[in-house]
Formats: sequence, structure tokens, C-alpha cells
Amino acid sequence: MNITTIGFDIAKNVFQVHGANERGKPGLDRRLKRGQVLEFFAQQNPCLVGIEACGGAHHWARKLASFGHTVKLMAPQFVKPYVKSNKNDSADAAAICEAVRRPTMRFVPIKNVEQQAILSVHRARQGFITARTAVVNEMRGLLIEFGIVIPQGIRNVAPHLAGILEDAANDLPTLFRSLLHRLSEHYKELDRQVLELEHEIKIWHRESENSRKIAEIPGIGPLTASALVASISDAREFKSGRQMAAWLGLVPRQNSSGGKEKLLGISKRGDSYLRMLLIHGARAVLRHLGEKKDATSLWLRELSKRRHPNVVTVALANKNARIVWALLVRGTRFEARAGSLAVA
Repeated sequence: MNITTIGFDIAKNVFQVHGANERGKPGLDRRLKRGQVLEFFAQQNPCLVGIEACGGAHHWARKLASFGHTVKLMAPQFVKPYVKSNKNDSADAAAICEAVRRPTMRFVPIKNVEQQAILSVHRARQGFITARTAVVNEMRGLLIEFGIVIPQGIRNVAPHLAGILEDAANDLPTLFRSLLHRLSEHYKELDRQVLELEHEIKIWHRESENSRKIAEIPGIGPLTASALVASISDAREFKSGRQMAAWLGLVPRQNSSGGKEKLLGISKRGDSYLRMLLIHGARAVLRHLGEKKDATSLWLRELSKRRHPNVVTVALANKNARIVWALLVRGTRFEARAGSLAVA
């Protein structure tokens, strides 16, 4: 049988493949060990290979594409409806094989190693920030038990800790003072790691033309720009800026039926890290809006009169996502419009 489509269910050590011909008739169902995967696909005629976009998917997609196969990645939630029976590796591979053939299926762009490398730096930085926040909260909670309160703001922590440790009149026990010094050193090390990773991201940003282009948009800096460029392999994969904004979870959820439209809060689909960066950037723009006269500022002031600040923030993040798509697809640069009020 001439196999034209393969569903490839990946894991750490045991993999499952399910193949079908051009009519969709199953003709292959095989389990492979990790060391057998490349040899198996090297012997197959070039065909369409579907993989769920999970851990290791981009690596295997690049490897199989080097053998001449057309590899498509799909979000797992889009594959799940095609599982016809109880969940097992064979049923999952068959579902992947069925889903990848659907004409309306949405696919995930395959990332290259450079994109994955810079995104790894972003993830590591975010992990250090989370750990740093946890240490700060722990120190605050412990100090409150001794009647000492550190002012809000993470940048207030280091100077106040130094004063607390040097103050002999605060009656802190020697054991607790030693613990506080240990936690303080841990906080400083985490802070140093965050700053060093931010420096590496900015270096990558300066070397990327698309990242520098995106960073010209108000509300988008080097961190957001580099993360967007690394996550979006090809903006043309999205039919419009609105589709990319929907991919980022910046459009309303719908619960419509019978011709009655009901819009809810934002969907929060897609990459939560990218969405967080865009929303934080939009919030910074609103904070420094002032009396600016460009079209976006006028639109934001008008929108702020009738909507909640959080709604305005998400609206700006949505607009920025659409602008990013336009710049990447058309290859143009951002130009702030002045004069008339922008239409919402």
C-alpha cells in the first residue's frame, strides 16, 4: 500500500506511527523505539506527517522534514476530537493521521533552533523572576512576624534588607538574622541572573531586523519584540492581524447561538507569556499617555471615557498585535499617525 499520510505520536522513548493511503484507508500501525524513528522515516517515501505540538515536536519536525516529508504540527486540543476510542498510543496516532488531512485544520509553524534558543532564554528568565518573587514574599512574611515591614516594590527589598541586617537594635535573633542573610544572598543571585538573561535577549534583539522593527511600536520593547519574532516563524501563516490576535487570546470569547451574539471576556488562548508581555506594554502606554496628540493616544483617551481601564489595555494590546502582523507581512516600518482620531 502506498502510504501518503502518517500520524506520528511522539513521547520520550516509545513512539507510535499510523499510516493511511490517499483515500484514508489505514495501512500502517507500528510502535517504534527512539533509536528506530529516524531509520524508519528515512525509508519511507515523502509523505504528509502530522505531529501534535508538544514537547520535542519542533525537533522531530525538523528531522523528518530533512528526509523530504511535509511535516505539520497541530495543537493537541484540535486533535482530541478525532480520537475514536479509549486513549492509547495507537488511537492517538490514528487521530493525528485523520486530523492532519482536514482542510480546515490549523497548524503550528515549525520553529528553527535559533528561535527555540532565544525562547528558552525567555522561559528561563521568567522562571528566575518567579523564584525571585517567591523569595521576596517569603522574606516579607518572615519579617512581619518580628514586626518589620518592607515597603512595596521589589526594588525596595535590597536597600531595606541591608539596613535590617546591620541594625542591632531591632532585636532579631542571631539564628533568624543568619537565615535572613542567606535569603538575601539568594535574592541577589536570582536578580543577577535575571539581569544577565535580559542582556542576552537585548543582544539578540539588536541583531534581528524584524525584532528592531517591531520594537518601534509604542508598548513593545526588546523583550516583547524578541519573544514575538521567535514565536511567529512566518506571519503569513495567519490570514489577518485579527487571526493573530485571536491566536494570542486577545479577542472576546463567544457563546452565541440562534443568531444571538454573546461576547464574554478575552479568550486567553495561545501563549500566556506573549499575551502578558503585550498587556504589560499596553498598560505602560496608558500610564504615560499624558497629552499626546497622535491618533492612537486620542483613540485611547476617547475609549477610556466609556470603558474600564482593563478593557482599554486589552484593546491596545490587540491593536499592537495586529500592527505586528502587518509589519511582518508587508515588511514595512511603524509610523505613528498624527491628527484625526483613530477609529475603534
